[in-house]
Amino acid sequence: MKKIYFVRHAKATGQEPDARLTDEGIQQAEQLADFMENVGVEYIVSSPWERAVRTIQPLAERKQLQVYTDLRLQERVLSHEHLDHWMDVLKQTYLDEDFKLEGGESSREAADRGIQLVQELIERTEKTIIIVTHGALLSLLIRHYDSQFGFEEWKTLSNPDVYLLEIKEAEAQIRRVWTTE
Repeated sequence: MKKIYFVRHAKATGQEPDARLTDEGIQQAEQLADFMENVGVEYIVSSPWERAVRTIQPLAERKQLQVYTDLRLQERVLSHEHLDHWMDVLKQTYLDEDFKLEGGESSREAADRGIQLVQELIERTEKTIIIVTHGALLSLLIRHYDSQFGFEEWKTLSNPDVYLLEIKEAEAQIRRVWTTE
């Protein structure tokens, strides 16, 4: 059985690619390392954005694993323009997967790049893999395996958050495994 853990980054100072983890986010990264220490991870791939790499770094150091980065895991861009009503736009992208603004990407485009990477990872020999990404892209990856996951479910994601995709033969199931207790 192949196991792929989808991880959303810990709390950060902003949305920019170089946004750092907050002090709370640094503590969350340590909690995440404690939580995932015994899952048997063999391979880690992350968005190249600072907050994603820093979220998984404590676990990678404990396990003496390299964190590989892949541009396909960076956050989806709604628009290159500032949007005062970005929540409305984001909601629309869940209702219409092909909807996009100038300079942005549709839900379908973002999901396709992420799923392409997931398919490549499924073909790898490692049995347990961690993917580290961002909230919107994470929700689209989950939605690929659970069509009921949408805008309202995206709003419930935490920083960090962890979902487990288990693949056995042709069957794939995804579920939330992160607990903050």
